[in-house]
Amino acid sequence: MNTKPRRWQHPGGKLRELGAESLADAELLAWLISTGISGKPAEKIAEEILQRFGGFKGMANQPLEKFLDIKGLSDVKVIRIAACY
Repeated sequence: MNTKPRRWQHPGGKLRELGAESLADAELLAWLISTGISGKPAEKIAEEILQRFGGFKGMANQPLEKFLDIKGLSDVKVIRIAACY
């Protein structure tokens, strides 16, 4: 039996194997974002969102346009995030 901790390349693998409760807020948000852009992976975009809005609670009820100011977010990604609220 392999007891060595796994290192996932994307939060989706961790989510699938260990469940949503095992993900940090940035990992869960990165899973929703799905892909990043050149030089800025989804995890970095997620960290920037959480920092800018002070976490998930701060994101609630924000105008969607505020999210589009973040490089790496598109309309589709913002709507995907908003749908979770």
